[in-house]
Amino acid sequence: MNQTSNQPINVVVAMDFSDKLIDEIRSVSPRLRVERQFPKVPQKVWANTDILYTGNLLPDIAAAPRLRWVQLHSAGMDHIADHPIMQAKQIQITTASGVHATQMAEFALAMMLAFTYKLPTLFDLKSRAEWRTKRQDAPDEDLFQPTELRGQTLGIVGYGSVGRELARISCGMGMVVLATKRDLMNLTDEDGYYESGIGDPTGDLPSRLYPPEAVGSMARESDFLVVTLPLTDGTRHAVNKAILSEMKPNAALINVGRGGVIDEKALVDALMAKQIAGAALDVFEEEPLPPTSPLWKMDNVIISPHVSGASARYHEKAAAVFVENLQRFLEGRALLNRVKREHGY
Repeated sequence: MNQTSNQPINVVVAMDFSDKLIDEIRSVSPRLRVERQFPKVPQKVWANTDILYTGNLLPDIAAAPRLRWVQLHSAGMDHIADHPIMQAKQIQITTASGVHATQMAEFALAMMLAFTYKLPTLFDLKSRAEWRTKRQDAPDEDLFQPTELRGQTLGIVGYGSVGRELARISCGMGMVVLATKRDLMNLTDEDGYYESGIGDPTGDLPSRLYPPEAVGSMARESDFLVVTLPLTDGTRHAVNKAILSEMKPNAALINVGRGGVIDEKALVDALMAKQIAGAALDVFEEEPLPPTSPLWKMDNVIISPHVSGASARYHEKAAAVFVENLQRFLEGRALLNRVKREHGY
């Protein structure tokens, strides 16, 4: 199919988008024949599909011979990593990377503030109607004596759209920002989608950038270590026993990336030994987190059920990526957020 011709293009949206969003997609070009098919796509529809917008519903390749491009509703694509479509080089795959930046960065900031101002302790005391300002184990010491975020050091493991927005708001609060980045020779990300006015497009905000193999050196300097990495063969257990051993005893680990990026057993051991001060975990190696996990009972752990990327505007934001990419597709330009199969994301 030649996207620069006048040939009609069949677009299937396998998501519960509103009529308003479907109309916005149709308005990109009269060439687009847009069908919303949710929660199932009939077999006869697959046969004529040129472009697919989907969450996790994918066709057999043989059933969709015209398919040339799949736009995912998520930033991650580990849920389709084993699907045959990943081996079909003639099919472009793009993600919704970038639409999570604001909410995930704010979520990570909220976790840093929660540790700094001891919000879990406040909630616990409130549940018991207990007014207390001194430590029980050291009655002469204040229970609430925060070291404010200004002047503290934030280490960001993975400098993508989420990490860049976290850097922007953290720098605005007076924090020192460090980050790891896979390609230190290319600080910009012209292939990625970014909402206007956010993030760090030129990669200038960190005081220091580290290669991935130097995470331990960065961890040694950080008061908060925030993980935003996708899960690939190369990032699995990137934060392991060795990295945790480099962290300060008063430092906290925050994970909004993928659970498998952290060696969970090593983290449990480090928390139990008070090797680090605490952890805020939104993602886990096994989800839902089993009730038997020792993480549930740890006072120095904040647990959330993989919600840091949630937004009341998610569909709207994700549709904006698709609209931009549809325009690029029709003009024969490179699509944003293309999955690089050799990197696994």
